[in-house]
Amino acid sequence: MSRMIASVLTAMLLAMPGMAFAQQTAIFSGRDLVHPAFGAKGMVASQEALATEIGLNVLKQGGNAVDAAVSVAFALAVTLPRAGNLGGGGFMIVHDAESGENVAIDYREMSGAAAFRDMYLDDNGEADPAKSRFSGLAVGVPGTVAGMALALERYGTLSLAEALAPAIALANDGIEVTADLAQSLEGLSKRLQKWPSSTAIFYKEGGAPYAPGDILVQSDLAASLTMIAEKGPSAFYEGPIAEKIVTAVGDAGGHLTLDDFRHYEVKLREPVTGTYRGNEIVSMPPPSSGGVHIVQILNTLEGVPMSFLGHNSAESIHMMAEAMKVAYADRSEYLGDPDFVDVPIDQLTSKSYAADILSQISRGRAATAAEIGPGDLTPYESHETTHFSVVDADGNAVANTYTLNFSYGTGLVADGTGILLNNELDDFSAKPGVPNAYGLIGGDANAVEPRKRPLSSMSPTLVLKDGKPFLVTGSPGGSRIITTTLQVIMNVIDHGMNVAEATYAPRVHHQWLPDELRVEEGLSPDTVRLLEQLGQKVVVKNAMGSTQSIMVTDEGLYGASDPRRAGALTLGY
Repeated sequence: MSRMIASVLTAMLLAMPGMAFAQQTAIFSGRDLVHPAFGAKGMVASQEALATEIGLNVLKQGGNAVDAAVSVAFALAVTLPRAGNLGGGGFMIVHDAESGENVAIDYREMSGAAAFRDMYLDDNGEADPAKSRFSGLAVGVPGTVAGMALALERYGTLSLAEALAPAIALANDGIEVTADLAQSLEGLSKRLQKWPSSTAIFYKEGGAPYAPGDILVQSDLAASLTMIAEKGPSAFYEGPIAEKIVTAVGDAGGHLTLDDFRHYEVKLREPVTGTYRGNEIVSMPPPSSGGVHIVQILNTLEGVPMSFLGHNSAESIHMMAEAMKVAYADRSEYLGDPDFVDVPIDQLTSKSYAADILSQISRGRAATAAEIGPGDLTPYESHETTHFSVVDADGNAVANTYTLNFSYGTGLVADGTGILLNNELDDFSAKPGVPNAYGLIGGDANAVEPRKRPLSSMSPTLVLKDGKPFLVTGSPGGSRIITTTLQVIMNVIDHGMNVAEATYAPRVHHQWLPDELRVEEGLSPDTVRLLEQLGQKVVVKNAMGSTQSIMVTDEGLYGASDPRRAGALTLGY
């Protein structure tokens, strides 16, 4: 299909109100899906097609949203190794339709007991990125296995063995290497081939890369998954898997112990909540900064007639950017692991604080980063992440974002396990005022401490109407996760877009420092010129995010997988 024809078809599809991206994909791929006139009853949106199909099959067989989500998470560990994982961690928001309860499941990685504040500094007292990103010191105790097991036990209906079965089959039988997977493995060969254990799995004999259509078998990963299916999470945190991970981390210069694994704990937390134009926002609390700052920015912009200003007009983008700057400045000062610091959530998410912020924003001039600092509040009282969303026929919903941090994490597979290890501890503030890999500034609240969870931008989010899910969304993207998720929400609520339009629309981002307004291609040159006249330092950079979103309507479910990354798929039945 020519690019021109594809573009015309895409434009036609976007003009169809409420049409699910699942049905759009059907036109290009020939999949036989529900007719677009009827919304689906159950739906899965993920960044990888096989995982989406597995999740949808769970729903069709009577499983609920959590059953499907856990099955998707384990499948992605096989099919999307750069972000899906057993060796990482993340966050899940669950809406229980029967009780109306919303719960935040924090299965973020933790540092070990031997971690200390200056562990990432060199002999001159400067932050050393090699230590915090590509050595054993970068690895936190993974939380994914414990988090998925707890979610399934509390809110699912399947056994852990049943949820793991599809992933085990994929790892044992092998997956067909997609063009996207082949490209990522070739592009990151330097990181992965640093480690013989990783090279043996992800490259052919002699280090040659896999080509599209080749079969990738992950026997060690299948064995690890099988042990977990048979013995539960203890197989990961107390048995031979933990021993092999500890050995691999130690050999790479880290100091995790078996005791650190035994002490790992999933946290059930109260979601961060807020309201925006009559809708309830439910998102992830600290150690995620996402929920707090999504609510904070929405509160600020609620006093602005965004719909009247128009989608991605110069003035609407300017107001968004100014609100984003303040939120990211506050993030640098106040956000951290709530088990270690008192995060002033109520103040950061209050309508009155937002009104103060708005009163200081000029509609005619951009404030410089030097003019903005963290608010005067009470003292502390990746890119390769992946997100998926699930809604079942009973109205249960899951928004889940998890990660290894960088693509393939450290690049290190713990020998004999098939498990890639995260480099999540780079999300700590190695040194106050020094940016991490995503340019984010941190302070004392996010300093390295023993058995602490590093701050994250992951923002799985639900939007509720009358107490029921209306929009389920989230994204990867490092520091851009917050603003990417924010714009999907605003595109739907403020600008009346359907879920596909909201997903496709060009995105913008400002994180205070560096002092630049990052935009995707697609904005009018006139808009860019007007923004620059307002004092915004506009830079055009790569596409941001990979949202996987589901909208609940009276006609049923409609979903959209972001076209910014290859291989994603939304399916409904």
